[in-house]
Amino acid sequence: MDAPPRTAGIAAATWSWKSVRQWVAEQYVKQLSPRSCLRYLRRLGFVWKRPKRLLLKADDAKRAAFVERYRALLADATARGARIFFVDEAHFRADGDLRGLWVRRGADAFVASTSPGRGEKASYYAAVCLETGEVCAVQLEGTSAAKTSVAFLKALREDYPGEVIVIWDNAPVHHGPALREYLATPDLKLRLIALPAYSPDYNGAEELWKWLRDEVTANTCFGTAANVAAAVWQFLLGLNDRLEEVKQRCRSELQTAAFLETSRQPQRRAWRLQQRRERTMQAALAM
Repeated sequence: MDAPPRTAGIAAATWSWKSVRQWVAEQYVKQLSPRSCLRYLRRLGFVWKRPKRLLLKADDAKRAAFVERYRALLADATARGARIFFVDEAHFRADGDLRGLWVRRGADAFVASTSPGRGEKASYYAAVCLETGEVCAVQLEGTSAAKTSVAFLKALREDYPGEVIVIWDNAPVHHGPALREYLATPDLKLRLIALPAYSPDYNGAEELWKWLRDEVTANTCFGTAANVAAAVWQFLLGLNDRLEEVKQRCRSELQTAAFLETSRQPQRRAWRLQQRRERTMQAALAM
């Protein structure tokens, strides 16, 4: 069970009660019911979990170095009164996001949908300050590009005229002539810092999107881009009254690694970080 089904001669990508039943039938000529398969899996200590991507291209050394850089950056920004914002973009489709949900036994887990086209979506930039809980969000019209990133940075500077440090990923829309020209603006008081490659778990804005999907778009079909945009915007506006919750919900693995002593259950978090490193190494060696 710790290896893929193919290693046991079962034509399946991952284990399920069906592949377990097939293996038992082939090995012991015994036909089990779905409930029996699930019961045996639980007895053996297995549980059903939704997987997360383990990004093998992430460089552990660079990630560790960025943790140290962030710790120093935060101390320096605090001393100077500068704000650090984590920035990211996201799209929210009118058909919503399917998530697991509780239903009565024997009932089907259906989510009603009018099948809106993929073009029916609302897109946003957002910046999250974990020290204050402040969020700056702007709806994106059209396709994201360097010029739309500049427009968002201008909006951020209008809301926060003091010194601002932006931490974001290395996406193509975060580079280009338009950005270089904007950064040459005299007395801009804006600094851009790129996260290590393949490190979305270090971006607090990513945590904001997860929170929004859980609270707003999960298992909900909005039908049109206008409807999903209205629901998303209402959530974003409401964050002005939820500053403490923002500081907690948008805390990422970066803050955990940098300030392990301030996290909940620090020993458990340290163990999880170490487990992640070991799984990454094992998966890379297996490829």
